[in-house]
Amino acid sequence: MDIARALKPGDGESVTIPGFGATFKLESKDGGSVAIVEHPFAVGTITAPHRHSREDEHSFVLEGQIGFRSDDTEVVLGPGGFITKPRGQMHAMWNATDKPGRILEVIAPGGFESYFRELGELLVTVRPPAGTALHETAEFAELASRYGLTYGNPEWLDDIVARYGLTPPNH
Repeated sequence: MDIARALKPGDGESVTIPGFGATFKLESKDGGSVAIVEHPFAVGTITAPHRHSREDEHSFVLEGQIGFRSDDTEVVLGPGGFITKPRGQMHAMWNATDKPGRILEVIAPGGFESYFRELGELLVTVRPPAGTALHETAEFAELASRYGLTYGNPEWLDDIVARYGLTPPNH
């Protein structure tokens, strides 16, 4: 990147993903080796547990209380809190309170940020057959595979959903 980049609060392209959106602050295509994405967390939201094979995620809590589970590490962090979720670890994030939350995520190396854009498009364009969830479709499997992403149902998921009164993820 050859020029300074400045964004005002709220600036950046946004993608709607139920309960967990994405606002792109810096994309690797803009000449950087990392991506920076802001994620709002609606009340009751938990991300589907997943594992990255290519990138690490570094999350800073901006607002609210956000829970993180990465393999055997579980923590709830408030504004200013930070966690690294290394590639290869099954992890999930959730809103741990009854107020909206937000994180800023640094993804290294960059490139994975495009997954959020493509997932948002998939949510609009793919209509699974009756009785089939989006994550059970060939289109979803292909998207996850292209980004080296695997979803899982770890033994800790039901406990976290129950303890925090969350809506179970669709994945």
